[in-house]
Amino acid sequence: MGKITGFLEYERQNETYEAPKKRIKNYKEFTIPLEESELKHQGARCMDCGIPFCHSGCPLGNLIPDFNDNVYKGNWKEAAKILHKTNNFPEFTGRLCPAPCEEACVLGINEDPVTIENIEKNIVETAFKEGWITAQPPKVRTKKTVAVIGSGPAGLAAAQQLNRAGHYVVVYERDNKVGGLLRYGIPDFKMEKHIIDRRVKVLEEEGIIFKTNAHVGIDIDASKLKEEFDAILLCGGATVRRHIPIPGADLKGVHQAMEFLKLNNEYVDGVVDFENIISAEGKNVIVIGGGDTGSDCIGTSNRHGAKSVTNFEILSKPPEGRPAHQPWPYWPMKLKTTSSHQEGVERFFSISTKEFIGDKKGNLKGLKTVEVEWLFKEGERPQLKEIPGTEKTWDCELALLALGFTGSEKTLAEQFGLKMDFRTNIEASTKDYATNVSGIFAAGDMRRGQSLIVWAISEGRQAAHHVDTYLMGESNLPLKDGLDLPRV
Repeated sequence: MGKITGFLEYERQNETYEAPKKRIKNYKEFTIPLEESELKHQGARCMDCGIPFCHSGCPLGNLIPDFNDNVYKGNWKEAAKILHKTNNFPEFTGRLCPAPCEEACVLGINEDPVTIENIEKNIVETAFKEGWITAQPPKVRTKKTVAVIGSGPAGLAAAQQLNRAGHYVVVYERDNKVGGLLRYGIPDFKMEKHIIDRRVKVLEEEGIIFKTNAHVGIDIDASKLKEEFDAILLCGGATVRRHIPIPGADLKGVHQAMEFLKLNNEYVDGVVDFENIISAEGKNVIVIGGGDTGSDCIGTSNRHGAKSVTNFEILSKPPEGRPAHQPWPYWPMKLKTTSSHQEGVERFFSISTKEFIGDKKGNLKGLKTVEVEWLFKEGERPQLKEIPGTEKTWDCELALLALGFTGSEKTLAEQFGLKMDFRTNIEASTKDYATNVSGIFAAGDMRRGQSLIVWAISEGRQAAHHVDTYLMGESNLPLKDGLDLPRV
């Protein structure tokens, strides 16, 4: 695959970025694409490795060596065809996926891995530019109807697969536009929203019906939906946000990260004015939580013109390289420095927030912290210990809680009579994605808990196969298991 000696001849080259001072003045994507000749060199680095472990690293089972080889040879249309066999939306994953495939790349054992994610993005962007991505409506309709609740990556992937099987598919979205967290959770500087719109246009042309401002369980009675459709697939995500139970958590100026990000995305979209968002302008901002959502808050705060941006993480600082106990091809927990971090932030690890401090009017003006250490004993859960004498008070007018999610909302489970697991996710079989109620299925974060976009798409595709089987007795939709290779 690729050029036999390509990995010896060419070094890994990543996309470059516009300078931080320039890019924080707007919300546009700021990557600078590689030239086509360089992309071919990157495809050439894909080794004839015998066993492509990148397949196992990718939850979608993307045929990575195959599309790398075609990029190297200049066969972009064939590369796009191969890529879309397993991934409905490579323009999303090519921008937002943390690329577990690259951590599993054989070349990555002792060299820099192949730039799989960037190649993927360039394949799909070339395909859109050349007009190769067009609607593929089914030739025959089954007269079966399916309701998909939630229009995030899992719901969109499932809807497209089920529509291609010939079923009539209606997608319900409670927000005013399609996309779920892709629309209102991901900042535009990571993915501009016209990227979603152009794909949704294709889905609509294929025959999928989208109903926005349609909150099932609130605006729409769940029991009536069950009577109307032959099958229902729940893809509503894990949207219950984790709180921090400390004094002062109800002060004005303490906000959930997703509340902050959604309002800003609506501002960028022209839905609300800047005066109506949660603004970081001129404020000392502290982001509590060191994951991707925290990073998005950092980038957004800098674009608002924050006075200072600080990031707290309660966990210890990870190593910059692969830890010894997480060898290749496993996903390593190592220090991640994002483009938002590069735009300006002071990061602190092993630090716990103890109290939010307010003024007489109930406005946040600061917070107290303490340094912590983690104690590990074999066979026991890690224990958190505060370090005496490390207490500190920080100036802060805006605290953003990027602490992750604790599970899915209970409204749908209660109205449909569904069981939930101990993590408050919808309980659905790992074998066929079926819930305890016949005809109702669940996929994505709503079933597995907070996870990656690539897992959401994979779950949507897998669930579609089983919904189709439930409706028709069998299914030709692809599955990602055994030797059942994906079919167009």
